[in-house]
Amino acid sequence: MGKMSVSLCGIGLDNPVIPASGTFGYGLEFAEIYDINVLGTFSFKGTTKEPRFGNPTPRIAECASGMLNAVGLQNPGVHHVIERELPALKKVFHKKVMANVSGSCIEDYVYVSELLDREDQVGWLEINISCPNVKAGGMGFGTSCESAAAVTKAVKAAVKKPVIMKLSPNVTDIAAIAKACEDAGADGICVINTLLGMRIDLRTGRPVIANVTGGVSGPCVFPVALRAVYQVRAAVKIPVVGCGGVSSAADVLEMMYAGASAVEVGAANLTDPYACKKIIEDLPGVMYKYGIKNLSDINGSK
Repeated sequence: MGKMSVSLCGIGLDNPVIPASGTFGYGLEFAEIYDINVLGTFSFKGTTKEPRFGNPTPRIAECASGMLNAVGLQNPGVHHVIERELPALKKVFHKKVMANVSGSCIEDYVYVSELLDREDQVGWLEINISCPNVKAGGMGFGTSCESAAAVTKAVKAAVKKPVIMKLSPNVTDIAAIAKACEDAGADGICVINTLLGMRIDLRTGRPVIANVTGGVSGPCVFPVALRAVYQVRAAVKIPVVGCGGVSSAADVLEMMYAGASAVEVGAANLTDPYACKKIIEDLPGVMYKYGIKNLSDINGSK
């Protein structure tokens, strides 16, 4: 059997498969149906300083080979996560978890990051500067080198754990923004978040989603994500986490050949709650098929 273990920002993972933030909650629902310790780790739901209700409904729309969502970072707030979610998670997940952090201003990112940095179970801070579905903050911080670097620098000054900046594909030059984050001290880069899209209801002539636009995810975005990983990996020396449209073990290998140190699985979890478990189970066979003995030989591990 091939060796599936990899390293992400100096922390070892049994395998590179990571459920993406927003598709796995805080892990507890999935722990009811299978042992989530089979995962490399997972990125929990985007967490903000204060509780957020999110956007008005409808928030979801289907599209060919994918979906649109405009949930709007609904979450119970960082204090609830620390007091309730993490203690409950600790009972069922015995590895380090990735904390996804969102904010509407730099001070909010720092506040949430500082609190989560103190939690023993948190291994990495994934800083979301790429959500297209919120009016304040979110993607606004990830659309220029200057603002992305400013968030990176502020968070890095406040925490000790590895900081992974999650970037938006809705920009002209994602590699330049990744490089700006690296120069500001980022320990890793995650690409991509969702692409901006919309659907029209032909019965009404109006947008299907109440927010008008939403983030496109699913298999249809995989080639875009793969290209972004390749370009970012060429531009930076820090690890890259590949995300976007991954739904099979073969997709994981493609991402790693493109330069990913680890791979996040998003929308696939929403169509099949066992998706990540199946990908991990399939990886040894696909590795054998292509003559891969050690995943760390083909990825961008640092």
